[in-house]
Amino acid sequence: QVRAEARARGLSVAAKPDSHDICFISDGDTAGWLREKIGAARGDIVDTTGAVLGSHEGAFGFTIGQRRGLRLDRPAPDGRPRYVLDIEPVSQRVTVGPREELAVDSIVGVKPRWCGSPPAHEFACTVQLRAHGEQHRAVVRLLAESVEIDLLDQATGIAPGQAAVLYAGTRAVGSATIARAHRRTPV
Repeated sequence: QVRAEARARGLSVAAKPDSHDICFISDGDTAGWLREKIGAARGDIVDTTGAVLGSHEGAFGFTIGQRRGLRLDRPAPDGRPRYVLDIEPVSQRVTVGPREELAVDSIVGVKPRWCGSPPAHEFACTVQLRAHGEQHRAVVRLLAESVEIDLLDQATGIAPGQAAVLYAGTRAVGSATIARAHRRTPV
């Protein structure tokens, strides 16, 4: 709707592609900007057994689910691609593994916010985990100051800090910030 309105008004930005970058990093070099602000911090890239596969100059250069640019010293024994499964910012350790190990069973969300009164008990809903992502069927359990979201549909690439938006049909009923994602195969 916004692009249609921009076209109707003859604005040049109507055909501009969506940005997936951070607006205040004008050259798009997020890793370079972070390196400048935080400083390089060498760390290991390991597989799920703990075997070191390579090294890096800052865990900030990786995202959960990333496949490209891992700079591994050797290919996986099975020849399959590897994906970032876990990032430990304190130790700078990045764990990689096969795609199926990205599958998430449940999520703990903190700072829940409700559109109206908070629910009194657990409830079924759908949850959206990415701005343009699909919704997943879920059951939400209320904890003291958080929510546990059990996913009935597989979700991958879920990381702390992302938003989990809860829906009843097409109506948003609440949201929470993802604190932890529990994987089908523990990392």
